[in-house]
Amino acid sequence: MARLYQEILTGVRRGGAPGDTVDGPCGNDRRSVERVRWGSAHDRPACLINRYAPGARMSLHQDRNERDFTAPIVSVSLGLPAMFLWGGPARTDKTSRILLENGDVLVWGGSARLYFHGIAPLKEGEHPLTGRARINLTFRKAL
Repeated sequence: MARLYQEILTGVRRGGAPGDTVDGPCGNDRRSVERVRWGSAHDRPACLINRYAPGARMSLHQDRNERDFTAPIVSVSLGLPAMFLWGGPARTDKTSRILLENGDVLVWGGSARLYFHGIAPLKEGEHPLTGRARINLTFRKAL
């Protein structure tokens, strides 16, 4: 798993408590995710909000709606755990599975910015804050 983070992901922040660490080359302190660079003050990201109920999934896809792919993707997971599917530059590339839990933050960019990714069908469960749901906040440069 460490190699996957080093080669593909800018960082994964685990948990939801202040001071939690980030695994990956962006650093190993609580400020690492905050240091994601979006560009100038005029290039702020958009936020896409997806709500998943048990059984829902997101098929493998690329985030290609932008004109500029230099900004990273930042994904915040809330509620029920989900299995993140991480592929490669081709849809047919073998996928790795990464368990995302409440409070996890996933960041990727650079050469991996257009890698295929998705969410496996969400398992049944109950979360104290979101009930029978997972909420994902995806930040990316919209245009």
